[in-house]
Amino acid sequence: MGFFDTLGIKCVNELAIREKRVFLRTDFNFPVDEEGNIADFERMEKSIPTIKHILEHNARLIIASHFGRPESEKDIQYTLEPFAAKLAEILEQDIYFFEDCVGMGAMQMVRDLKPGQILVLENLRFNSDEKKGSSAFARDLAKMCDVYINDAFGVCHRKDTSIALLPRFVDTKGAGFAVKQEIDELSKLIGLEHGNGLCIMLGGSNVNDKISLIRPMLEVADKIILGGPLAYIFMAAQGLNAGAASVDEEKIPLAKEILKSAKVRKVEIVLPVDHTVAETVNSTEPVVCKSGSFQEGMEPFDIGPETVGLFAEKIAECKHLFWSGPLGVYERPQFSAGSLKLAERISKLPIHKVAAGGDTEEMLRRAGLAGKFDYLFTGGTAALEFLKNGGMIPGLEALKG
Repeated sequence: MGFFDTLGIKCVNELAIREKRVFLRTDFNFPVDEEGNIADFERMEKSIPTIKHILEHNARLIIASHFGRPESEKDIQYTLEPFAAKLAEILEQDIYFFEDCVGMGAMQMVRDLKPGQILVLENLRFNSDEKKGSSAFARDLAKMCDVYINDAFGVCHRKDTSIALLPRFVDTKGAGFAVKQEIDELSKLIGLEHGNGLCIMLGGSNVNDKISLIRPMLEVADKIILGGPLAYIFMAAQGLNAGAASVDEEKIPLAKEILKSAKVRKVEIVLPVDHTVAETVNSTEPVVCKSGSFQEGMEPFDIGPETVGLFAEKIAECKHLFWSGPLGVYERPQFSAGSLKLAERISKLPIHKVAAGGDTEEMLRRAGLAGKFDYLFTGGTAALEFLKNGGMIPGLEALKG
């Protein structure tokens, strides 16, 4: 029996779905470029096996997802219509799209679906109740289906209505193939203890979620490497100058506590020793400076070459690497070298190496290094929460029983 089976969750291929109305929660929250355009649709491929399995059973498929963080309802830049068009192209079949995710119109579209047809609903976050854990919204969504399938591991740590509440109103529910695969891969890191050589490297801009997960990671990791905004908070906690970096002062006491706990547990916290800095992120002539030696007004936007070497050496000492989040503003060519050069060095190491999160995945694909990693998880924070909680996170809890 694998770890997935011990969770008490059914996979889609274990459920009676033939000719049923199947609600598939996917993750179409793909990366966008600086103009707000969808950078690529490659992650859509992860949902294709589940979609094809459902269609092979002549089910009526209703697909729902969120995209971005719309500040108002019907924010057209966050519409899922382009995703529906791309999915139709991949599957080579017509797909219906509806401009809302609940209501009489949506219900009528579901009623009109014939076996083997697909309806894509509009962005769930266009409805403010999606983020509120609303029972009323959950019931409205549940009216559309007989079966609920979650194939969106990247948001399984959230308590959004469609993730954590909707499944409780549907009798038949389970996980898609992508979610099962991510759980199977993550289970290889479950139960590791000190001495098993686990290195966790965290970057990216999602400071609030990740800093709260560092302390529990002290129980399993031998080394924790920090880059980006997280690193600047820990530099400040050590009394080091982080230049003009924006540091959340409220997080410094937590960082100090983590540093003390890490010392007691003999977990090495590794921070950058040099940085690629500039006056603004739009500067085209960055310079390199060492930690604590920032020129006035200069802000760090990437790790420097010495840090690349240091991080690579520390990782080489370990047996497993879990990497979540780029270590610089990788979207800008002038601030991408640190993450890319480190990724190249990591790709040559004979260790078990996995990466997590949409930005990390996109960065590795751009560099042509995605295939050099053992696995790419769709959600960095979801994966960390999974490891922290021994496999139980809200989206998976809701699928049990």
